[in-house]
Amino acid sequence: MSFAANSQAARDIAFQVHPQTNIRLHESQGPLIISKAENAYIYDDEGKRYFDGMAGLWCVSLGYSNAVLQQAAKDQIDQLPYQQLFAHRSNNPAIDLAAKLISKAPVPMSKVIFQCSGSEANDTAVELVWYYWNAMGRRAKKKIIARKRAYHGTGIASGSLTHLPNTHREFDLPLPGFLHTTAPDFYREGRPGETEAQFVKRLAEDLEQLILAEDPNTIGGFFAEPIMATGGVIVPPEGYFPAIQAVLRKYEILCVTDEVICGFGRTGNYWGCTTVGFEPDMLTCAKSLSSAYMPISAVMVSDKIFAAMREQSDKIGVFGHGYTYGGHPVCAAVALAAMEQYDTLGTTANVQDVGPYLQSRLADFADHPLVGNVRGVGLMAGVELVRDKATKQAFDPKVMLPSAFARFALKRGLITRNLGDTMSLSPPLIITRGQVDEIVGIFAASLDDTLAWAKTEGLV
Repeated sequence: MSFAANSQAARDIAFQVHPQTNIRLHESQGPLIISKAENAYIYDDEGKRYFDGMAGLWCVSLGYSNAVLQQAAKDQIDQLPYQQLFAHRSNNPAIDLAAKLISKAPVPMSKVIFQCSGSEANDTAVELVWYYWNAMGRRAKKKIIARKRAYHGTGIASGSLTHLPNTHREFDLPLPGFLHTTAPDFYREGRPGETEAQFVKRLAEDLEQLILAEDPNTIGGFFAEPIMATGGVIVPPEGYFPAIQAVLRKYEILCVTDEVICGFGRTGNYWGCTTVGFEPDMLTCAKSLSSAYMPISAVMVSDKIFAAMREQSDKIGVFGHGYTYGGHPVCAAVALAAMEQYDTLGTTANVQDVGPYLQSRLADFADHPLVGNVRGVGLMAGVELVRDKATKQAFDPKVMLPSAFARFALKRGLITRNLGDTMSLSPPLIITRGQVDEIVGIFAASLDDTLAWAKTEGLV
């Protein structure tokens, strides 16, 4: 494909590097340039409308062009466009947002630390695990356990927590001391004849064996997404989190819930950990915290962790951590407005109503020749594509069938995202049943487009 000289597409290729993108392919394919957005829809620079079935990157939970959030940003820029939180300074939006977050915590929490992204929040939580155990005089408890197929960001520490090949290859990750246990994906990891209860028991036993093999005195923390999003929308079987948390508590391992995607109602509860029965010592959140209108994230810490932080910082003279834009007043003002909008609009109740409808409509695709598994909760869903339904055989990655589906869906006006072999959906929390029907109609047609293409290519 050729692009006109000095066109926006040509300038994009000339000057930008795009995340999670094949750089050479982008040079020939170019960008889809989005020029405006409204409600759950985005428009490209030629005026074509798309339903944003991914809410950006799981994040524009209140939809686009929310006037309350826009006004909050304008008002705060006019009053105080920036102030930092270092060395005893503060600002009113950060104070109010911290108090609001603590009031919404799924379990009792003590304090909030602000950052700018989910990766930064999880990096901070890793540091706090290390800081806590140093404060407690147990300096060997530094190893961190996450799950295979986890996604916690692309920083040095958060990228080490993440367990996806593209995040590690050629970046020399993960760092030493980051361990990974089996993902709770019963469809892929369950053994023949094994019940879900037996699967849960086995995963808890596997986790304990990993801890014992490494020495419990060297394991400091465990990180988990309530629903594994980027790893393929993996919904854990009933009883999974209580079973593994019993193991973690047995060996005094701090528990961190990564609510970057699951938080603020997406699963049908305000926090995903409530949905799955996970009781954290720390909670990280981002994305929907401001409905993605401003870059902001937060870590909430329990009283026992804060008590250790307080004593240690007094001992050494300072809590030597922080970010220039952490608690940025404009970002905090917009995040506070977003949290108030979730309450005012009743978005969690809407997810409790519309989410099951989305899941039931998508479940109808289970009989489609290309569909191996349909899973999800609330307004998170994944449809896994397979070559053979009986054996669960996947397509050869080289044929890029999931990418073909995404192209067909895009052509028909639906933004979705292929996560490996799984087509994912995470629409804004404000959507209606009628909009669910719109999504499902395009999804069905795109499945049929993909099947026809696969037959033409001799793939099925």
